[in-house]
Amino acid sequence: MGVHDAPQWLLSAFVRSAVGAGATAPTEQIRDAGQALVDRWGSPGRSFHNLKHLVDVLIRVDELVEETHQPDVVRLAAWYHGAIFDAADRKAYANRGGEDEIASARLAYDELIALGVPDARAQRVHDLVVALVRHAPNPSDFDCAVLCDADLAMLATEPQKYKAYVQDIRTEYSHLPLEDYVRARVRIIHKLLARPSLFVSPLGSAWEEPARQNLSGELQRLEKELRGIDAAAAEAAAHTARTADTEGSNAART
Repeated sequence: MGVHDAPQWLLSAFVRSAVGAGATAPTEQIRDAGQALVDRWGSPGRSFHNLKHLVDVLIRVDELVEETHQPDVVRLAAWYHGAIFDAADRKAYANRGGEDEIASARLAYDELIALGVPDARAQRVHDLVVALVRHAPNPSDFDCAVLCDADLAMLATEPQKYKAYVQDIRTEYSHLPLEDYVRARVRIIHKLLARPSLFVSPLGSAWEEPARQNLSGELQRLEKELRGIDAAAAEAAAHTARTADTEGSNAART
């Protein structure tokens, strides 16, 4: 899903959320801000963290919306949570990936203030986006729990969609050597599976078991791939050693 594939309702949804959060700017100005976000999400280099992901997160937020206190604030946080993205190899995929939540949060605050959103609500959007750095919401913070759960909901999708998600993530980080990517991905999955729970909101808890099944299946495949990589590296090292021994023996006889 690229810029021109954005659903027709998307910009209208942004306008409704901004107005619902208190924006006082003219509708055209709010719409322009939404279009700028659509352009960001549709920019090159985004194979997973793209418009489709934004739409998926917004839909998941609406699935959990009855648990939120400020639904439009949560929706705006979803719009901004990956607005600034860079999958360049100078960033460590295992540590943070390409989404820059801190910069995205600053962008959210500045743009929402410019649209006339009250400071407290613009700050709340900022704080919700920043919370995605750790993805460990306080269960009593229902808005934060819903946003975090919606962002991770792809982990609980049906197997074929999960397979496509894994392929999109790999494409997004195709500049990383295969071994580096696989090892980083394994570390990420281990961290996720070590959590007491992946989803915090009451409705989101229904996604727990399918997400763990998908992650466990991917982990098994990746660990098998790593064993193959390690075996190939060991064989290459052994071949190099044998070649060196042979060349050393030949040199000694001459």
